[in-house]
Amino acid sequence: MTDRNKPKLLSGGNPQIPKGEGNGPVQDYIAAMPGWKRKVGERLDTLIERAIPDVHKAVKWNQPFYGHQDEGWFLSFRCYTHYVQISFLNGASLDPVPPKASKHAEVRYLDIREDDELDEDRLLSWFTQASKLPGEKM
Repeated sequence: MTDRNKPKLLSGGNPQIPKGEGNGPVQDYIAAMPGWKRKVGERLDTLIERAIPDVHKAVKWNQPFYGHQDEGWFLSFRCYTHYVQISFLNGASLDPVPPKASKHAEVRYLDIREDDELDEDRLLSWFTQASKLPGEKM
């Protein structure tokens, strides 16, 4: 891929990927994640697929979304300067509740920094729980 074909990186290094449904646009997003964040994106995508084998994927608003076909979205993630942030769209209903609050009452976040160890069991539990909650239509 030439530099002209590489996606533009927005603020914080978030890749600018055209909207699209399916695995292809999500894999394009992950491939464009800068540096160490790419490995985090690959791991998150793998864990989400393990927890929800029939997960529906799309890129919207320059970030991957995960949900159920025609039932809405339950999580997304995106790059920021110093971390990758997972957004649980109904995260206030998860047990335990993810640590970072949002201005939206139901949304909760988890920030993953370069040297953080992923608690895969916790993530799998959250992904599974989130997939069973009503999805957000967007």
